[in-house]
Amino acid sequence: MKKLLLLVVLMFSTFTFAQNQLNFESGNFDFLKDQTEVNVQLKFDNVLFQAENYTEAQYLEKRKAETLAKKDAAAWQKWSESWQAFKDSEYLNYFLKGVNGWSKQVVFKKDVKSKYTLIIDTKWVYAGWHAGLVAQEGKLTSDLIFVETENPSKVVMKIQGAEVLGKKTNKDFTMEYGRIAAAYEVTGKLVGKALKKVVR
Repeated sequence: MKKLLLLVVLMFSTFTFAQNQLNFESGNFDFLKDQTEVNVQLKFDNVLFQAENYTEAQYLEKRKAETLAKKDAAAWQKWSESWQAFKDSEYLNYFLKGVNGWSKQVVFKKDVKSKYTLIIDTKWVYAGWHAGLVAQEGKLTSDLIFVETENPSKVVMKIQGAEVLGKKTNKDFTMEYGRIAAAYEVTGKLVGKALKKVVR
């Protein structure tokens, strides 16, 4: 029994590691060697959700029906407000927490005037689930596009975060938006780790 449990844990760990990856599509971090700050923007347009590739409208309609079947309209209102707040600021805040925990020479911030801007273009989200003692983390696929701030059509580097798995690290992990936020934080950590190898 112990051997079987160990095998399952190892298989899950291997799968988890395989999902937490950055694919470097073009460019490299050399352009940041003489920089101290990078502006960061988050795009959450045309995102697809879950294995079914729901649009956001479809996902929210499904989530609303599930909530109203178990709770009342006030509960749905509270959930909707939290969902919007995470889209507006918290997802980006979690990414910044992740990246700045590793990147010391270059600081990533929102709404700063810097030579370069990182655009986090969210492509796909798996919200995971939470059932008390057992949970499935959220996953995030995003395009991480570094552009010249004054000339956004000038792309200097592009990375894809491919199905990056979040971790149980925040107080909102029991909710979808908390699990998604955790995946943004891990994405940030992966970028920070990769940058640290180049910019010291």
